[in-house]
Amino acid sequence: MMTLMAAGAGGADLSIFTAVYVVGFIAAVAIGSIAWYNSKRPPGWEDKERPKVVPKIDTEENS
Repeated sequence: MMTLMAAGAGGADLSIFTAVYVVGFIAAVAIGSIAWYNSKRPPGWEDKERPKVVPKIDTEENS
């Protein structure tokens, strides 16, 4: 009986652990995308417009 209760409790911990990783991955992709869009443009992309959903971050270079 104790073995079944221990196995059931471990499953809940694993799903919370997995959810933290999934949310962290989504946050990392979103933050990385914003940073990439705000970085210097590669050759040929200098005159392209920034997507409206990406916020403009002021740096010393832009000021």
